[in-house]
Amino acid sequence: MLRLEEKLEKSDILKLYTKGYTKPEDFKIGIEYERLPINSNTFKNVDYWGDFGVKNLLETFAQEETWDYITDNKNIIGLKHKHDTLTLEPGCQVEISAKPERTIFELKHKIENINALLKPITDHKNIKLINYGVSPLITNKAINLIPKKRYRIMAKYLWGILSDVMMRETAGIQCCIDFQSEEDAIKKFTLANKLSPFMTAMFANSPIRGGVDTGYKSFRALSWLNTDNDRCGFCGNLNNDFSFEKYIECVIKTPIIFIQKNNLAFEINGAINFEEYMENGFEGAQATLEDYELQANLYFPEVRMRNFIEIRNHDCVGGDLKYAILAIYKGILYNNQAIDECEELFKTLKSKDFEELRYTVPKNALQTKIQKAKVLDYAKEIISIAEKSLKTEQTGEELFLDSIKEYTFKGLTPADVILKNWNGCWNKNMKKLINYLSEFN
Repeated sequence: MLRLEEKLEKSDILKLYTKGYTKPEDFKIGIEYERLPINSNTFKNVDYWGDFGVKNLLETFAQEETWDYITDNKNIIGLKHKHDTLTLEPGCQVEISAKPERTIFELKHKIENINALLKPITDHKNIKLINYGVSPLITNKAINLIPKKRYRIMAKYLWGILSDVMMRETAGIQCCIDFQSEEDAIKKFTLANKLSPFMTAMFANSPIRGGVDTGYKSFRALSWLNTDNDRCGFCGNLNNDFSFEKYIECVIKTPIIFIQKNNLAFEINGAINFEEYMENGFEGAQATLEDYELQANLYFPEVRMRNFIEIRNHDCVGGDLKYAILAIYKGILYNNQAIDECEELFKTLKSKDFEELRYTVPKNALQTKIQKAKVLDYAKEIISIAEKSLKTEQTGEELFLDSIKEYTFKGLTPADVILKNWNGCWNKNMKKLINYLSEFN
């Protein structure tokens, strides 16, 4: 750790990324899996407080399974057991973050075990953890933030018109990928960004919000478009002329929301960016590596660079669909031939095309037009490339693609199926929607 009188340099920050180098034979894959807690009687989002709130849920789980508390100012905000965590997002969304594993089968086994331990507790408390991307019945004004100081500061600062929707209403799935060198990291990072709008389309799963059809297949994706343009979207220009140093530049040129010293948060509210903080300090404080790590965690691009690559742009989906997300990225990003085939697939698309897709995919998903084709045409090819790659590994993980093939090769997304039922046999019945969304974990 730097002494306070030492000036933080980019070379110090660079080591945070280079320490992630991993031998290909040791590559693993990770998942962060968020779900919305819904009361099975009222269909409203479950609050933090009360006998049937998520705080009590965590306390009961910790007591029964001997997990350790994660706290913020003595408030329980999560649990941990070895390298696995069960934590709360701002609006009480429940997230499982599993230690990365070599195969998707191992991750599935771990998540199923945690779900099996949770189920008797959630059943007793009338809580359903639903696999969905946005709050189905109530909206952000009726959803309280959990008592975590960081979230209160963020909610006050983030200026986008849907930032409260993003924080309080949405749930997603993130995939974590390893790299062996800076060159390998940039290649994977760049391609992951190109893949992201197509993946958002394939796994779109948030059309009903606040009890009504929003007109969007992924309202969650729309909310991220309207959260904070300074720290959301694509990082870089989507070509291979990128580097760790350029990623660091993106992070440090972003306005600071707050800094933390001696467990106290000091609100900066965008008065300076991190580069200025590194150069001049702020009210006697000198920038440290810990400050940079906080700044990087408050930077929310579609794909985030850490000492691994974190791909963040998917609605929460249930069943094996969540593992299909992992299977596509593993099949493509851990196979150089698959990477080359995807780059060939995208060769006629420019940076502006991918940027435009971010704004058009939330509404139309697979039916979004791109040049003379549709996103659907690319999505089918992406799945086929991943499947061919996974088959060469002979681990059987290509089986996880069957769930998304059932949708994509019929031209459908999870949102399309929900909308058909919502406007048809469900007759806009919220109970039927909630039961459907909680059926497959």
